[in-house]
Amino acid sequence: MIGHQQRLPLTIAALGLLFLGVFLVWPLVNVFGASVLDSEGQSFTLANYVKMLGRPFYRAAIVNTLGIGAAATVITTVLAVPLAFSLARLPIPGKAAILALAAMPLVLPSFVSAYAIVLLLGNSGLLTVWLKGIGLDIGSIYGASGIVLVYTLTLYPYVLLPTVAAFKAVDVSMEEAAQNLGSSPARTVRTVILPIVLPAILAGALLVFIETLENFGVPFVLAEDLPIFAVEAFKLFIGETAPNPASAGVLATLLILTTVLVLLIQRHFLSSRRFATNARQTPPILKVGPGVRIVATVYCWTIVLLALVPFFAIVVLSFLEFRGPVLHGRFSLDNFATLFARDMRPLANTLMFASAAALCTGLIGVPIGYVVTRWRTGVATLLDVVATLPFAVAGTVLAIGFVVSFNAGPVILTGGPLILVLAYTVRKIPFAVRSAGAIVHQIDPSLEEASISLGRSPLQTFLRIVVPLMLGGIVSGVVLTWVTVASELSATVVLYSGPWRTMTVVMFQALEGGGAGIATAAASTLIVVTLIPVALLYRLVRRYELGS
Repeated sequence: MIGHQQRLPLTIAALGLLFLGVFLVWPLVNVFGASVLDSEGQSFTLANYVKMLGRPFYRAAIVNTLGIGAAATVITTVLAVPLAFSLARLPIPGKAAILALAAMPLVLPSFVSAYAIVLLLGNSGLLTVWLKGIGLDIGSIYGASGIVLVYTLTLYPYVLLPTVAAFKAVDVSMEEAAQNLGSSPARTVRTVILPIVLPAILAGALLVFIETLENFGVPFVLAEDLPIFAVEAFKLFIGETAPNPASAGVLATLLILTTVLVLLIQRHFLSSRRFATNARQTPPILKVGPGVRIVATVYCWTIVLLALVPFFAIVVLSFLEFRGPVLHGRFSLDNFATLFARDMRPLANTLMFASAAALCTGLIGVPIGYVVTRWRTGVATLLDVVATLPFAVAGTVLAIGFVVSFNAGPVILTGGPLILVLAYTVRKIPFAVRSAGAIVHQIDPSLEEASISLGRSPLQTFLRIVVPLMLGGIVSGVVLTWVTVASELSATVVLYSGPWRTMTVVMFQALEGGGAGIATAAASTLIVVTLIPVALLYRLVRRYELGS
């Protein structure tokens, strides 16, 4: 018999596994199935893999994707680790402002940054023309160099934020012991502190690498003729006329396997080493000379402001006059007038989809996060693994799986808005699960036990005791989901149909059609739309902190 207290977590786990089984596992199984069936989807074959891997073009796509991802990861890490150390351990003025600005690229669409780089450094970009006028030729921004540049500017916070926290959590006694043994401060940082914070650095670097593997928008804008995994999978999918998207299924499967392999390598590396310390006291701010302080301050502000230049540029350029792709330096509101005169529906769709997906992600992800944290069983472990799986799946791949799975049969979703909301929800569930789990870890289980002992049911206890205590984390997770869904492109561009365009699709189509003015106006609108909820959340948090 199932105990009274076990029914709630078991019910949540069953419903969570059912949802993820239908809308995550089943689409991914169908993607793999498409890759091992013939063009008619009738008989098993490995010829698709032989054909795709036998073509130099697609082998080059694999090499390019991995090479660009590795280069971006290394450069991002090399830049972010000193930045994190400076913010955590050195007397840098304006730390709070630097950290707030550093987090902004995470909530702004990366392909907007890519388009801004084109407007500034493209063949006819503003800075390119100016530099040519003074005799400097910077070469082409298109291709691998431009993609790596955008990834570095937009993804460095993934390494920075966890590494700052790790530097602040190092046990000060470890440093004192090293210095007592005659180690210099520089050697102590290199041989003692850095090895301790290595898991945080690797975790951030892993996020960067995975983001580069699955990113669609940045290579779409900058790759030109350079084949990239995610873009080629999309092109194959929309270009295949056979009933079974075999070629797209091959690239999608290879993309999933590559991501999973990277995750396993990192996990093996970390599991074979011990990094834990008994942190009893937060390490103090180091005493350094004015020269070091000035250099560190300039370095921090330079990195953060450079990363935001593309977004400032987009906002400014959106108020200038374009004639086709040609920019004229005159103030104008024509870009916005043209954008919204055509149709206000994409903006309404963006707001609707982001709100619906954020609500669904919270309703599904928060209970799952509670169960996987509180309920230590095999079922909870399975649920945790499945709920983390979307983290390793590119949006393009998941969208292809959705089309294959729900274009026929008992459940037909293609062509409507629900398929977009479901895809967004599945993609963002790991954020809700992780944020909820982190909060649950801080809630004393005795509070729930006391409530149940006083006659409250586990469900009432969860809703009246646990959820209110989790509210801050839930709101933060919902805002993060809302913002990232509003700027989602990779899944949207595969799944949307005519009346359900979003602002990202408007920009995507404007870039394809050479409508630079409309693209900048859409990008600028998207920046404002994503920043408003973040600003409101920041204000609420500050008010709460001041009130307490």
